[in-house]
Amino acid sequence: MIDFENASFKKLTEWDADKAREDLQDLLVADEVVQLAFKGVRDSVTFTNRRIIAINTQGMTGKKKDMTSLPYGKVQAFSIETAGTFDLESELELWFSSLGRVRLEFGRGVDIRGVSRILGEHVL
Repeated sequence: MIDFENASFKKLTEWDADKAREDLQDLLVADEVVQLAFKGVRDSVTFTNRRIIAINTQGMTGKKKDMTSLPYGKVQAFSIETAGTFDLESELELWFSSLGRVRLEFGRGVDIRGVSRILGEHVL
């Protein structure tokens, strides 16, 4: 499991949903649909209609990957912080029962309110 206290999911930018689906085809279950996908330098976060899939790429070659499935049903609360004039990054914090806080930082131009809507549809 990814250690979300020490793992860095920063500067996530939008990632093509079709490419995310290709990368995750072995993880997706029947009728699971990629709704939003984001990619950092080496890591990715994908929102499906059933869960959030976080992938932390490790090692020099990047072949070792830690993949964590975060079910919407375990989200107790979430918070967004929009980008500002000088701070161009937005943030999403999620609190999961039995896991604690997960913090994701998105780069310039990400529609964090759209991410919040997707979460609201599945969590509320």
